[in-house]
Amino acid sequence: MREEKTGKKPNIVFLIADDHRFDGIGAYGNEVVRTPVLDDLAAKGVRFSSMYTMGGQTAALCVPSRASLLTGTNIFKATVSEKEVTLGQTENQQLWELNPVLPTLPEVYRGDGYKTYGIGKWHNGRASYARSFAGGANIFFGGMGNHIGLPVHDYDPSGIFYADDAKPSEKFSTELFADSAVDFIQQHHGEEPFFLYVAFTAPHDPRTPPQSHLDQYPLEGIPLPDNFMTEHPFDNGELSVRDECLASFPRKPDEIRQHLAEYYSMITHMDEQIGRIVQALQDSDQDEHTIIVYTADHGIALGQHGLLGKQNLYEHSLHIPLIMRGPGLPEGVEVRGLGCQMDIYPTLCELTGNASRPQVEGRSLVPLLEGNEGAVRKSVFGAYKNVQRMVSDGRWKLIHYFRCEEVGSNRTQLFDLQADPWELSNLAKDSAKKEHLQRLEEELLAWQVAVKDPMKLVSERSPE
Repeated sequence: MREEKTGKKPNIVFLIADDHRFDGIGAYGNEVVRTPVLDDLAAKGVRFSSMYTMGGQTAALCVPSRASLLTGTNIFKATVSEKEVTLGQTENQQLWELNPVLPTLPEVYRGDGYKTYGIGKWHNGRASYARSFAGGANIFFGGMGNHIGLPVHDYDPSGIFYADDAKPSEKFSTELFADSAVDFIQQHHGEEPFFLYVAFTAPHDPRTPPQSHLDQYPLEGIPLPDNFMTEHPFDNGELSVRDECLASFPRKPDEIRQHLAEYYSMITHMDEQIGRIVQALQDSDQDEHTIIVYTADHGIALGQHGLLGKQNLYEHSLHIPLIMRGPGLPEGVEVRGLGCQMDIYPTLCELTGNASRPQVEGRSLVPLLEGNEGAVRKSVFGAYKNVQRMVSDGRWKLIHYFRCEEVGSNRTQLFDLQADPWELSNLAKDSAKKEHLQRLEEELLAWQVAVKDPMKLVSERSPE
């Protein structure tokens, strides 16, 4: 264990990427992408191998996923609206704002005497940002934009952040945010601990990495995933959303390789900039008493199952990385037990000795560090709009699809993730697996009831 030696509460540097799926890091088994900094953090800390996001009610999935992370609650409770969302809606701003009665993770630390400082993307409304952070720099309110010329705000003490006050960035967003983080670390000389939140817009599209990084990934060195398909085998309810239209139909192998090369290039560039932040901690003698967290809001398909975006409930879109390194954490440990994105909130509170708030539904992952894989969750769940629902116990995974508003299909998928990690063999009609199918259906129904899922319950929908 790395132990805190100064007697004060540890700092937190919270790094979150956009669209970075779990297997887009060398430490998670990817032999193509170059991520030496993240690999080193994993080697000196903890790598959670079974962390999941929960999906959401809007195609802009960064909104509900970040809302769940920041409030420690499920996706239906975390934002202000619990209404069903029309299928075509991608940027329904009613779903951006965090539920105002739920204290955010940085807000809790701010109330406990931490200096909270926010940098980069915030897709959950200005009001929640203002109550979460006492300072900040290069703040981007929105979902996506060009990495050079991104409209960013200076910190506004009034918390209003007028749209006209945003200025286009002159640097690539990843470098810009890293610069701000390094400046904050170098200028922090107070006795109070700090909570530094750095939200990258990489590797989200437009994937326009520096040419020097793209040159590291020639197309002939980019393998296609084992579950590459030219098209999805059926209508999943969201095949014409913006993200899916960023590549031609049917999918072409070399075009997908190009998307992957750009994706890996963006990740490698981001990895380098994270290295600058880690170096700043070391240079300022803050490293030994700082917990570094690296995670992502969700993943993305990029050719898997014939899909390009994240508007689905397959592993490539729900399964996310989570790396933690610092005092109170073991070194070089892989944690296999199931966890959900909203569990990060109470985990950090326990590690730092801060009181988690009673509304938090997430469960601390600290018991998993002791090697008990089933200590926190037996299953994880997911939802996408009113067309898809999912439950997984880590091995067996069920996805229900529903036809709605003349799109989608009424069908069920059952996967054995242990034997079929690429989710290629649907066992839903295998009579020998009926027990698993029924058990997971019952779990999914119970979850829908517990979280007040606004979609009709699975038991009320009759598949074709």
